[in-house]
Amino acid sequence: MSAIAESERQHVTARVVLISAAAALGGFLFGFDTAVINGAVDAIRGGFGLGAAQTGFAVSCALLGSALGAWYAGPLADRFGRVRTMQVAALLLAVSALGSGLVFGVLDLMFWRVMGGIGVGVASVIAPTYIAEVSPAAVRGRLGSLQQLAIVLGIFMALLSDSWLAGLAGGAAGKLWFGLEAWRWMFLVAVVPALIYGALVLGVPESPRHLVARGRPREARDVLRQVLGLNSESALDQKVSDIQNSLRSEYRPTLKDLRGPRAGLLPVVWIGIALSVFQQFVGINVIFYYSSTLWHSVGFSEADSFTITVVTSVVNVLVTLVAIALVDRIGRKPLLTIGSAGMAVTLALMAWCFSQATGSGSQLSLPEPWGMVALVAANAYVVFFGLSWGPMVWVLLGEMFPNRIRAIALAVAASAQWIANFVITSSFPSLAEIGLSFAYGLYALFALGSLVFVLTSVRETKGMELEEMRD
Repeated sequence: MSAIAESERQHVTARVVLISAAAALGGFLFGFDTAVINGAVDAIRGGFGLGAAQTGFAVSCALLGSALGAWYAGPLADRFGRVRTMQVAALLLAVSALGSGLVFGVLDLMFWRVMGGIGVGVASVIAPTYIAEVSPAAVRGRLGSLQQLAIVLGIFMALLSDSWLAGLAGGAAGKLWFGLEAWRWMFLVAVVPALIYGALVLGVPESPRHLVARGRPREARDVLRQVLGLNSESALDQKVSDIQNSLRSEYRPTLKDLRGPRAGLLPVVWIGIALSVFQQFVGINVIFYYSSTLWHSVGFSEADSFTITVVTSVVNVLVTLVAIALVDRIGRKPLLTIGSAGMAVTLALMAWCFSQATGSGSQLSLPEPWGMVALVAANAYVVFFGLSWGPMVWVLLGEMFPNRIRAIALAVAASAQWIANFVITSSFPSLAEIGLSFAYGLYALFALGSLVFVLTSVRETKGMELEEMRD
């Protein structure tokens, strides 16, 4: 009997992994769509004659769409279903990729980027929600981590394809197929993963929780039988009953429930917002959105700049795997502490390196050994971020809030994260004109602030039940 049970467990795990992986492709598109702009920045700036502020907004405007998509993803999924909402996200991303590659000017580029951002925001919320609702409790954490892994893989593939296309054309502004510049193809290739995502989610079953909520318990039973291997009719009845009881007792929080005695919000909500803001204010997305431009601006060739960017994204993928392995062993707070300290040091070192730059404008360069030191420091910075603030913030946001306010508090914190991302991403070109050493020195100060914040305000949640979380 135990052998049969073990066999069923392995079968269930394999099946759920496949379904979860299909849903997690939304995270891949999240990473791909947000990072693909990296290789196109210089070509867009030169082709459309943009200033620093316009360039920053063109790069970051998608993040405003992401904040909007993330905010409304939950209500859309409750009304139309998780699978249908993922299909809508795939459609938005495919149309956005096509439109962005065929733009005539910067205004329509911004429009299509915002549309893609909405799709990213929807996918970033719905994919982990769906995975959690179809996964057995014993493997929920590991399957949920597929989302973060998919995001960093998406970033890697976007930067790799940017590098390949620029190499084929002899530069991002060079011509490729059908007379279109390479930077346009950088956007157009995103149509492929978006269509694959849309096709794959056609084959995944609807969430049993949504089916029960919509008064379709018989279909929910069929899905539970497929994904959890519950062949016993009594076990199926019990599972459906548990979901029904959970839905009946579930309290749907509103923004009013977040009110508290300090500055209008509960302390735990402020901590969640601060985690989101610090995650972005340390400047990580400057590396993933502008790194090709950054290295090119300090004397590296365009080809070498693309290569450096791809290597950095590989480092990001590898350390994310390490973080997933360590989170339940070491804990959240120790990893955040290590990450903050490491980022403060490496960002300060980058700022010092850029202060040694000679020349100006297109003649700017880093003399030896500062170019290599800056390169090593940048990758060390990515290591410290990938081990800590990248995955740990999402882990904490998913578990630190009390049950009664978790959904709305997470929506507020996630929206704060997208807005903070927009602020940092849109301001970097202007900060860089003041000086790269100033920009990275500012990020180093935020990293130091994040260290103080973790030590004084963040509590460890490793091993705690969700019911133990307090305001």
